[in-house]
Amino acid sequence: MMNHFMILAVLLPLRTCHTAYSQQGSLTFPVTYFNVSKDLALQRLLVEWDVDKTVHDAELAMSFEIQVRRADEAAVWTDFHNVTLNKSGKPLHWIWDSDLPLECMSHSVRIRSKAEASKIWSQWSPWETVLGLDASDNYGPKIFPEEKVIEEGLGITLCCIGRKGQIIKEFFLLDSDVHYFNKTNRQVGLLTAKNVTLRGASRHVGVYCKEPCNEEPCYAHALFFVGRPPDTPGDFSCQTRNMTTVTCTWNQGRDTYLYGRHSSKHTLFDEFSQNLVPCTVSCSEQSLQCSCSWDIGQQRIYNITLTVENALGRKTATEAFDVAHRIYPLPPFQLWEECTDTEIKLHWNHQNKGIELFCQTEVFQPNGKAELYNGSDTQLHHTSITLGGLQPFTKYTARVHCGAAKNFWRWSEWSKAQTIRTKEAAPSGKVDIWREITPVLRGRNVTLFWKQEPGFRANARSISYEITWEKIEDSSKAECISLSSAYNSTRIFIDKHPYRITIMAKNNVNYSLPSILIIPGATGTEKTLNDSELKEEKVNGTEDGILISWEPRHTYDSYVIDWCNFPMSQPCDLQWERFGPNTSSALINSAAFVPGVRYNFRVYGSTANRASLLEKKTGFLKEQPPEFCTEVKNIELNNHAVTLFWDPCPTNKTDRGFLRGYRIYVSPVQEDCNLKGSKKHVHSDGSVLCKYTIENPEERRYTVKHLTSNTKYKLAVVAYTGGGEFPELNFMYIDTPFDSDMMYLLVLLVIIPSLIVAICIWKMKWVKECCCPVIPNPNKSKVLSFKEFKIGSEKVLKISDCTPDTLAVDNKVEAQKLHLQSLMPSMPTEDKTDIHNSSWDYHNENENEHEKRNFTSTPTPQTHTWFENLAYSSHLAVESDPYQLPEILETSKAEVSAVPYQPQYYLSILNDDAPSSPREAAGRKTSLRYISQTDVHCIGRRL
Repeated sequence: MMNHFMILAVLLPLRTCHTAYSQQGSLTFPVTYFNVSKDLALQRLLVEWDVDKTVHDAELAMSFEIQVRRADEAAVWTDFHNVTLNKSGKPLHWIWDSDLPLECMSHSVRIRSKAEASKIWSQWSPWETVLGLDASDNYGPKIFPEEKVIEEGLGITLCCIGRKGQIIKEFFLLDSDVHYFNKTNRQVGLLTAKNVTLRGASRHVGVYCKEPCNEEPCYAHALFFVGRPPDTPGDFSCQTRNMTTVTCTWNQGRDTYLYGRHSSKHTLFDEFSQNLVPCTVSCSEQSLQCSCSWDIGQQRIYNITLTVENALGRKTATEAFDVAHRIYPLPPFQLWEECTDTEIKLHWNHQNKGIELFCQTEVFQPNGKAELYNGSDTQLHHTSITLGGLQPFTKYTARVHCGAAKNFWRWSEWSKAQTIRTKEAAPSGKVDIWREITPVLRGRNVTLFWKQEPGFRANARSISYEITWEKIEDSSKAECISLSSAYNSTRIFIDKHPYRITIMAKNNVNYSLPSILIIPGATGTEKTLNDSELKEEKVNGTEDGILISWEPRHTYDSYVIDWCNFPMSQPCDLQWERFGPNTSSALINSAAFVPGVRYNFRVYGSTANRASLLEKKTGFLKEQPPEFCTEVKNIELNNHAVTLFWDPCPTNKTDRGFLRGYRIYVSPVQEDCNLKGSKKHVHSDGSVLCKYTIENPEERRYTVKHLTSNTKYKLAVVAYTGGGEFPELNFMYIDTPFDSDMMYLLVLLVIIPSLIVAICIWKMKWVKECCCPVIPNPNKSKVLSFKEFKIGSEKVLKISDCTPDTLAVDNKVEAQKLHLQSLMPSMPTEDKTDIHNSSWDYHNENENEHEKRNFTSTPTPQTHTWFENLAYSSHLAVESDPYQLPEILETSKAEVSAVPYQPQYYLSILNDDAPSSPREAAGRKTSLRYISQTDVHCIGRRL
């Protein structure tokens, strides 16, 4: 009962406090304790304060506003600190990191508070000031901070404090490309550098500060280091090699460029024992690897925290492990072996006492290929392994590593490599044998060639070859020779009987399996097919070799192809390959094959070790152009064609490829070629040639047609193979003769017609007058354009309306009548008609002028001519043909129904009053004058 009362007495004031606050909402809780100090090492202000204990007991959520300012600066830094109080009554703390050294200026701090639920702040506390050296006496300028490590890429603010009464005149960085700005001419000088990045090997910055005086106490300098914070340790792991010592290793990462007392510090702390691990850290500057080892004692489980720290930062890494699960054994040592021709038993020792190990052996074959063998036993001190399936007399290299058989962690390092050779054995495999038979007097020379089959192995340090040959038909003594491994061929003589030849390889242990070759007899039924009886077939080469194909025969159990790698050499290095009975083609390839060399192949069929020649092949790996071998020996030339004759190419000139034919190149010397039936070819000099291809290699002549006469041409003939033609053209030059037939044709078709046309143009007027005279058309006459000259739609010219040039009468009697009628005042109509029927004609121009003027007429009874001016009568049937003869006109005279032209009206010109000449009459009658329009000069008379 008493205990409950005491608890109630304690809680009652608290409840009252809450109630008062909740009702009024305006209570404040000022700070009752306030203190400010500085940490110069970390350049921090440490602020500590407290409130009334009742506030702690009420466990209120409080907000505090803190302000910091520097002396002589108007700037104020403000921060808010929110906290929920508890009944412990411990003071509250706040830290402010300064970017300016605290020694440079005095700093002042104040604080106020409020409950988070309230809107009213308490009163500010008084400013609490932490003094800097700006207010203290000193004996010369001083730079702060005195020694500083700067992180690369960041900035720094420095100050230089002068003595009392002195100002800082100069403040700058020494020998640096870092950009900075400063404030001087005051007692405290400031310098701020941004993005401090140094180049080269120098990793420090020098700073210089000076007052206006020149004495020794008037200046100061300092040195600052530039580096990096440490990286998080990489590959941190711990392990044991002998269950007594634990070693932890890690990678420290990038270089911090901080050395000596500024270098990174490494510490290891065990969380289980809450103790620092008693080890010494060692790091390699080259590999940046660090390690630390210590004795484990009885402890088996660890939780290690690794801390790496320098002036710019701190990084950690952790590792928890059981020592029994982190065994990293020491490598095996003292390897030795026991071996036969196909097995090796390898032994070794190890230093891992009390640790059960599982080991693995790596064996390197002679070709460099590695094979792993796992051990089956787990002995503690001595282990061995048997390596089987090896080759006799072969060198092998072996090495061993081990790991914990239980709770495997990792393999140990490899032991030292051990080189072991197996023992010798009899040769394995067979020797492949081939022959070349040359007939000689009383027998044959047989050249034997041999080579080791792909599966053959000597199985010893040295071998030799033993060759035996004997007749098949009788039991005569066999002959035998032995040759060292340096030989791969030999020559023996045999007679014409069939022989059996045997070859075996031999070493210090035994012989290999024998290889047998049967040489048929040279007489009787065992004849072989002569080489000359087979036609040589051409084969083509590819990028991978020369393809040989043949017709398969079921009577053979294998096929053999032989050839010479160097056909032009003696010996030619005979090669051969064997193929199974189901093979009918093979791609033959050799490192000795080169382009432009002809290789000859022979295909044999083999049965029961007897070989028969089946086919012959010849070909090139790649054909090459031939050498220059074609030269024109003779030509036959005419105006438009040339026939070329050449000799065949020598064999030694075309052995770089199969001769396919010839190409002829033609071109005029002065221009590009464009002959019919040719193909254009651009020469190396840029000229265009005409190309003709002859695909028959036996051809020895060719005719180039469609040439131009009287032209100079260049020609060349080259042979070509499957690899092309000789790259240079050896031209010969010809001149085609002049074409006389063409000149005659030119004269007939061009020159003569041109002359005729020229003459016609020159005499165009005369030709026009002779061939196409102008015929006057009364309807187009300007004289008849007046209305009084029209009768109906026709234009009619009366004789009295104009004055003719000349009027002549062939009949004197008619002339006299005309003269008499002219004297008569009037005339009947009948007379007029008679007059109209009179004939009129102009005299020739060669008549004398007197006769024309006086109209003198001479009677000509025999040649009475009637004339009528037809050009002025549109009703005459002969109007369309003014050149009709007078006889035709006489015939048609009676058919005329109307005669517009009436000469009697013109007889007035013969009156006495008439002028003496027609021109005078024309002069009197100026209103109209008639001029004859039908002058035909070419027939000698005027109309």
